[in-house]
Amino acid sequence: MNYDFAMLGGGAAGLSLALALARSPYRDKSILIVEKDAKETNDRTWCFWTDVPTPVDAIARAVWPKLRFVGESVDRTFTLAPFRYQMIRGLDFYRAARQELGQHNVTFVQAAGEVQDGEASALVRADGREYEAAWVFDSRVRPGDVVPSPRCSYLKQHFTGWEVETEAPAFDPNVVTLFDLRTPQRGGVTFFYLLPFSERRALVEYTLFSPGLLPPEDYEAALRGYLEGLSAGRTRILEVERGVIPMTDHPFPRRLGRRVMAVGTRGGRVKPSTGYAFARIQRDSACIVASLLRTGEPFDVPPDARRHRFHDSILLEVLASEPERGRPVLEAIFRRNPIQPVLRFLDDRSSLVDDLGVIAAAPTGPFLRALGRLASKRLV
Repeated sequence: MNYDFAMLGGGAAGLSLALALARSPYRDKSILIVEKDAKETNDRTWCFWTDVPTPVDAIARAVWPKLRFVGESVDRTFTLAPFRYQMIRGLDFYRAARQELGQHNVTFVQAAGEVQDGEASALVRADGREYEAAWVFDSRVRPGDVVPSPRCSYLKQHFTGWEVETEAPAFDPNVVTLFDLRTPQRGGVTFFYLLPFSERRALVEYTLFSPGLLPPEDYEAALRGYLEGLSAGRTRILEVERGVIPMTDHPFPRRLGRRVMAVGTRGGRVKPSTGYAFARIQRDSACIVASLLRTGEPFDVPPDARRHRFHDSILLEVLASEPERGRPVLEAIFRRNPIQPVLRFLDDRSSLVDDLGVIAAAPTGPFLRALGRLASKRLV
C-alpha cells in the first residue's frame, strides 16, 4: 500500500504533524499513522504558555491567567497577560485528533513499526504488512538512539502527579504554581508543581531535575506531606500520572535518511533546560509543512538559534555540576524580572534585551564556572 506520508509514533508529535498536514493544501494526501499503544487512557498532560490562539484551545482542560513562584526567599504571583498558561490532557488530544483525522485520508495501524529508507520512498513494516511512503516521520525514542557524549549534559525531569479532591477549599483556581521550591533539594532542583481546577480539585506533581530516579514510594511520601500541609481535610486521589522527560543538550539529527525525518523528542523538540515540548512541536509541525510546500521536502526547517542552545547548555551545566545552586539561581531570576521576558527566554522567543535582563538577574559565580567547564568539555 502506498502513502504520501507516514508517522511512526502516534503521540503528540505524530498526531500534531498529521493535523498540520490535514489543515494544509496537503489535506487530500494519504497519511499512515503507526502507533503501538491504543491511546485510550489519559497517559499524560501537556502544559504551555502562549499569547496567541492555538489549534488546541477548544480542548484545554484549564487556562490560568496568573502564575506563582515560591522559594525560600521569594513568593511572587504574576499576572501573565498577554500570556496565558494552558493545560491539555493527553486523552482529550488523542480523541480530538483522531476524530478530525478520521475525516481525511488517514489510516491508523496499532502496531510497532520499522522503517527502511529508500531513494524515492521509504518502506514501513508494521503488523506483518509493508507500506510504502514518500516521507516518513519518526518520533520514537528507543534504547541506543542517544549515545552519551562527554561534551553534553544529561539530566532527567522525573515526576509523579496526583489529581486530588480535598474536603475543604485549598486552591486558587486562577493561579498555577510553576515552582514551589520549599522542599528538600534531592540531588537537583526539587519542587512541587500545582495546577488547580477549582478550590477543591487540582493536579499536584512532585518533580525533580536530576540524573537518577527515586524509589516510587519517595514521590508518594513527598506528595502526602505536601497535601497534609494544606490543612484541607481528607484528600481523595482521582488520577495518578508519572513521567520522565529528557533534559539534555545532546544534538538530535533531524534527517535520518533520504526519506525519513525525526520529529518530537527524537527530533530534539523537547526544550533542553525546561522539558517543555508541546508548543515547540506545534511550531515544528507548521515549519515542516511550510518546507514541503516551499521545497517539496520536509527538511528545510529553521535550526534552533545558537544563542538559545548556548543558554540551555550553560543552565544544564549548572544544574548538573552544581545541583545545590539550582534553587538560588531560579529564585534570583524570578525575583528580579517581570514574568513576560522570563517566559520568552524559556520559550526561545526572547530578544537580546530579554536575555540580558534574565542573565543579569542570575548569580554570576555558578554561570562563570559552568562556562569554564563547558569550554573544557567542548575542547575534548
